[in-house]
Amino acid sequence: MNTVGVFDSGVGGLSVLRALLAELPGVRFVYVADSAYAPYGERTVAEVTERSERITTWLRHTHHIDALVVACNTATALAIDSLRATHPDLPIVGVEPALKPAAAMSHTRHIGVLATRGTLNSERFARLRAQLESVASSPLHFICQPCDGLADAIERDDLQTQQALCERYVTALRDKAPGDMDTVVLGCTHYPFAADAMAQLLGPGVTLIDTGEAVARRTRDVLNMYGTNDTAARAPVLVSSGDPTMLSLAARRWLGLPTRAEKLVT
Repeated sequence: MNTVGVFDSGVGGLSVLRALLAELPGVRFVYVADSAYAPYGERTVAEVTERSERITTWLRHTHHIDALVVACNTATALAIDSLRATHPDLPIVGVEPALKPAAAMSHTRHIGVLATRGTLNSERFARLRAQLESVASSPLHFICQPCDGLADAIERDDLQTQQALCERYVTALRDKAPGDMDTVVLGCTHYPFAADAMAQLLGPGVTLIDTGEAVARRTRDVLNMYGTNDTAARAPVLVSSGDPTMLSLAARRWLGLPTRAEKLVT
């Protein structure tokens, strides 16, 4: 059986794990929520890189993973190149804001992007945006809005703060838009868990896009290259550097998983 490590700054990566479980039921997943250091979007490049390396090394030594999914937009933007250089023998799949599928879907060519400040300020995001704008058949307008504090509110399951921040950032996004926005990218793996609130605020004419399904398909393709062993589905291993109870509750609430999370010390 293949074992795949998955990590995020907290519980947000469960949105990616949900898609992975649906796409690859015969794979053993080990999910790490680095909640003691969340949110990554408000930390430095050095801090995110150091935590990403520690978790990857722990997953390799403790669970002997066959592949790694960096289920965090900020960690992908700031640390995945370093991880690939340090672990050249390990297949690593990252996530990034779904600008390309949004560009393919949008009719108005006005696309909102809600993400952490760390993701939006990263060189990786700038390259992706510039690449798409340079090859577009007609002008693309990406309207970017940093959402300080939203990932943390989702992490803490603080519904009142989530609602207030969603209202603040959706309003700010609309105020920046030069035209009719018909597509909004959820550029943080935490944000799909606030998608209902955002959809109500944006209205029925706006499509929300996240990256979970695309990441799951890419992971399937990577494992197929190395030979996937299909077996009966099994519950993932859940580990948290913060309070394991919070991860257990989030996994039960959002994924219907009864798995009890363990404590990570690294």
